[in-house]
Amino acid sequence: MKNHRQVVSQLDANFPKGAFHGATLDVLFGGGELDQLNEATRERVLDFTKDFLDCDCQSNPYCGHPERKFMQYVLDLRAQGLDPESIVDVMTDDYMVYAYPGDVYSFLDDAVRTLEAVEELAGVDGEREAAEEAARKKRELSG
Repeated sequence: MKNHRQVVSQLDANFPKGAFHGATLDVLFGGGELDQLNEATRERVLDFTKDFLDCDCQSNPYCGHPERKFMQYVLDLRAQGLDPESIVDVMTDDYMVYAYPGDVYSFLDDAVRTLEAVEELAGVDGEREAAEEAARKKRELSG
């Protein structure tokens, strides 16, 4: 979380920097003290909550869907042609979530390797459409 110290100070609460850590999710999902945040920060936190923590699962926000939604968000940014540094800039602007560009690059590289495996396995199983879909998505991520 970008500006972690500022947010911790405004909320008078102690929680980890990671946006998807349990204690951070408790603060964000609980929402009770968010009115203590300045307006710009509160809007970003509420946008993050609405976009990633909105789930009907009984174990929400600990069901894994928030992380999956965020991964899809990063993949969508890459599909729009953004490089890892630009993806970090957009994430920070949209949600005050920060990552190192190298971490985003590693995540995208892992996604491409996974798609390569899916493409190969689908080809072996004779699932031509699945193989073509994996190849298309791989090209989108590879730029």
